Amino acid sequence: MDDLSVGEEIKRIYDYSGNGDPEWRRLGAIGKAGNILELCASYPHRSILEIGAGQGAILNRLSELEFADELYALEISENAVSRIGERKIGSLRECRLYDGYHIPYGDNTFDLALLSHVLEHAEYPRKLLYEAKRVARYVFVEVPLEDTIRQKRDFTFDQVGHINSYSPKSIRRLVQSVGLRVLRQTVTNPSYIVYRYRFGKKAFFRFYVKQWLLGALPAVATRLFTYHCSLMCEK
Repeated sequence: MDDLSVGEEIKRIYDYSGNGDPEWRRLGAIGKAGNILELCASYPHRSILEIGAGQGAILNRLSELEFADELYALEISENAVSRIGERKIGSLRECRLYDGYHIPYGDNTFDLALLSHVLEHAEYPRKLLYEAKRVARYVFVEVPLEDTIRQKRDFTFDQVGHINSYSPKSIRRLVQSVGLRVLRQTVTNPSYIVYRYRFGKKAFFRFYVKQWLLGALPAVATRLFTYHCSLMCEK
């Protein structure tokens, strides 16, 4: 397993050669960073490694909030590493290219490792979790909950590259299967500003129906709709 690397089809999806939508990423990062603060603030977080940092939207938000003294990042895409460098993120100490599975840092280098919306893309998620656990005492994981009754029966590659689907139970069992202890777990709806940006006038209905259902019948909500699940874990 030591010769693992990200498959070429997956790597092409994350080339980041296109501009994408930076405003969409910025708005999404506000909620994702908020979940990190909510679950991780009471635990050591002076040094943070984000594994699979994309174009740096979450890193930038954490730096704006002065959440960590030192931020580090890893990416499989050379374009992503370049774009993160161009952002001039204040707390960022280093952003490095890696093969997607072998983290180029020593044991217990960091207080906290972040895997925010990464495991749904990983061909070997346990390998990545073992590596995150090796380099950090605490590991934060967030995934979209796409294992719903609305999901298609058969798998096909799509433009966002999600190859794994999770429910609140399956993601919890996954992190536990590598020896991580779940300290906190939450399910959240993406923020209203994200819905408004994406759906315009239809945002109000879409957001508040999902928000009400999550509060009233959470088990039903996560079987019907996609939410985000965040876990704070300790090794």
